[in-house]
Amino acid sequence: MDISASQIESIVRSVINSMGTSSGASSANREIPKVAHVAMLTGLKNIEVKEIPIPELGDDDILVKVEGAGICGTDVHEWKADPFGLIPVVLGHEGTGEIVYLGKNIKSDTAGKPLKVGDKLVTSVISCGECYVCRMVPGRTNLCDNQGVFGLIGEKRGTAENNRTNGWFSDYMLIRGKGTTYFQVNDLNLNQRMLLELACVCVHALERGQSTGLLNFGSKVLLQGCGPVGLTMLAVLRAAGINHIIAVDGNEDRLKVAQKLGAKTTICFKRPDEDTLEKRVAKVKEVANGVGVDFAYQCTGAPVAAADIYSYIRRGGGMCEMGFFVNNGEYSVNPHLAMCNKEITIVGSWDYSAEDYPKTMAFLKQAQEMNIPIEDLITHSFPLDKMNEAMETNVAQKGIKICYINDK
Repeated sequence: MDISASQIESIVRSVINSMGTSSGASSANREIPKVAHVAMLTGLKNIEVKEIPIPELGDDDILVKVEGAGICGTDVHEWKADPFGLIPVVLGHEGTGEIVYLGKNIKSDTAGKPLKVGDKLVTSVISCGECYVCRMVPGRTNLCDNQGVFGLIGEKRGTAENNRTNGWFSDYMLIRGKGTTYFQVNDLNLNQRMLLELACVCVHALERGQSTGLLNFGSKVLLQGCGPVGLTMLAVLRAAGINHIIAVDGNEDRLKVAQKLGAKTTICFKRPDEDTLEKRVAKVKEVANGVGVDFAYQCTGAPVAAADIYSYIRRGGGMCEMGFFVNNGEYSVNPHLAMCNKEITIVGSWDYSAEDYPKTMAFLKQAQEMNIPIEDLITHSFPLDKMNEAMETNVAQKGIKICYINDK
């Protein structure tokens, strides 16, 4: 049988590619590191760079060279007070990087996209698959009783046993374990990838709001709190076609960013003419048909702000509470005046499910298409050995979104 040179070349390429996939090795013969450098929280407000061995890699493992990771408010809470009791822990759950090792049993990501060494990757939630929600309501795995998140709650899950390389604040990140979810994101740039997890929280909250039937092209929506969550929520609302957004905050610089993202009205509780709830409510009614907004998103973690939100909403309107991802305390509200008399619809929003990730990737592309400058939210970046400074910058509310960048 005669075989042409081109056929021989095709066969050789096929064999090489097959060998690369089955062994987990890169076609470029990349060297797999023996150790990872991690930013480990060893005590309150004390992160130290540690060198730890990378566990032996198996057929079901993925090793990622970290490129960057966003710093979440939850990371800051853990750094300040260890509310989850995780110390010592390597934090970071908003990260992304490039696959350098792919176990032979892994063929695709959670959405079914083929995976190979060199692909860009992000991680999502870790679900137990055994609790009531996982078994009976599989589309809402954000409510899994034993939910894990890489670089956070995952440290208490079986996926993290003897593995301190499962947080994104490191130079190498190891993914292994039952219920793990991850996505190939080659078509997003680094900034978009670092914002993806945060945006996913907001895309999930958008759907919670839409479930009330109160969000449409004509809705007037109030957004309270212009931190990273609130501003990202604003971008999501704009991309979804909400054309009149009222942004409320106490920081004029952040309100200017809100305007850049598409807010039509801004209210600052430090302005003399807006420094009381009564004045702010009057301003809201002025631009919201004289009655108040159709819907509101409460994006702060401040109980006093959460108590105010009901006053801005018209009768028959609604709200989504998404500001309390940790227990920041309680507030008092009159249920007759705030809820029953107005007959408002209230929904809560918690985290996200893996199913929200593909929709969030589409949002990031839509924001780019609409020239919504969401990447401008990233204002500061720090290397691994400056993570304490990064946390302090976040606490001081300097800038908006603070990130870790692996510059090596």
